[in-house]
Amino acid sequence: MEPEESLRRRVEEALRRAIGAILPTVPPELVTGDKHLRDLGADSVDRIEIILDVTARLGVDEPMSSFSDIPDIDALVDRLSRAVGA
Repeated sequence: MEPEESLRRRVEEALRRAIGAILPTVPPELVTGDKHLRDLGADSVDRIEIILDVTARLGVDEPMSSFSDIPDIDALVDRLSRAVGA
């Protein structure tokens, strides 16, 4: 099992790459933990694509419904970290 801090950094990096791939005009410095993907300009299709991309990068198989109540990027990283660490 990966140490929690290292795992979190890996998840954050995968998420940043996914966001950059789907929303290439968003500057990386705007991707902060307190923002929702909507705040970055992601519409509902973009958000689904970001989740699919990051779960594929991390090798996580989670139902999309498990991400429906995520309030911000920090919570998304927490959810993904738990899924990767499981």
